[in-house]
Amino acid sequence: MHDLKITPPSPPKKDYPIGIIGSGFIVSDCHLPSYRKAGYNPVAIASRTPESAAKTAARHGIPKVCSYAELLDDPTIEVLDIAVPPDAQLGLIEGACKRGTVKGILAQKPIGNDYAEAVRAVELCERAGITLAVNQNMRYDQSVRAAKSLLDQGALGMPVFASIDMRGIPHLMPWQEKLGWVTLRIMSIHHIDCLRYWFGDPERIYCSTRPDPRTKFAHTDGIATYILEYAGGLRCTVIDDVWTGPAREGCPADLGIRWRIEGLDGLAMGDIGWVKTPYTTPSSIRYAVKGDTAFHEPTWNESWFPDAFAGTMGQLLTALATGATPAISGRDNLKTMALVEAAYRSAAEHRAVALTEIHPGT
Repeated sequence: MHDLKITPPSPPKKDYPIGIIGSGFIVSDCHLPSYRKAGYNPVAIASRTPESAAKTAARHGIPKVCSYAELLDDPTIEVLDIAVPPDAQLGLIEGACKRGTVKGILAQKPIGNDYAEAVRAVELCERAGITLAVNQNMRYDQSVRAAKSLLDQGALGMPVFASIDMRGIPHLMPWQEKLGWVTLRIMSIHHIDCLRYWFGDPERIYCSTRPDPRTKFAHTDGIATYILEYAGGLRCTVIDDVWTGPAREGCPADLGIRWRIEGLDGLAMGDIGWVKTPYTTPSSIRYAVKGDTAFHEPTWNESWFPDAFAGTMGQLLTALATGATPAISGRDNLKTMALVEAAYRSAAEHRAVALTEIHPGT
């Protein structure tokens, strides 16, 4: 059995004072439980709704509840954890950069409404000397990291084909209706970034979309299928299906997120636990290489939600402590944002779109 390294290294310094902006499910049920388990130091929280911030603070023992401005002005806060809708994120990053009080920012994905806003966020942080990292937390799902370990060790040989197949019905947020987004910037961004984590940057993407019949507000990106083409011949296909059949209208459901990597020397397959009930169900992996007589099926107790979130904050804390670039830096994440933008363009124009069309110099 291979060393799958599902647990990321612990930051050398954990006690950076963290100020959190946002108090919804992702903060209260994912960020804060994982931060407490990892020994991080959240000290203040602000939210659009003060009552929600106070409730989250009480639940997780955060000593200070404040307004956005008060948190941004607080010189004792060294790390800002932003967990607000995408259209509100850039303004908060601008405010933090203008004040220059924090050392690092962990921003949610997507960094902004589009690639142009993401570029502005990255450039603002670079000019202000603030380290920007992005909460692309699927990279810290345990089965995803296990697959990365196999790839890094060369166990599977040269990758030939990979796929991610999502049949899941996400909980739509009110701001999604305002922005007209369903899948590409919400779920597909995870899968595109995961494929970049495993294999690096593709040359181009071809995407086809249609509206989701269940979602009532106007949108184009309900069900998305796309292909990532790599220079060496690797092809990756993704199906992001938020319809999944009439699973909310009286039909039995078949939900899941499954991935597969086929190499010249081995095969790995995974099942993401987040889409199951409860959402804390661990993900899984099955893999075999040439010479094996059966699949290896290691297990673990950790789950994507909430345990992965210690990893995304941890990579920022590690960067601050060591002076290294975050594992998921804002600058690198521009390529993920560019591929999402390319997917929208591809679907609209019915053609493959190169990464360089959106992100020059790649």
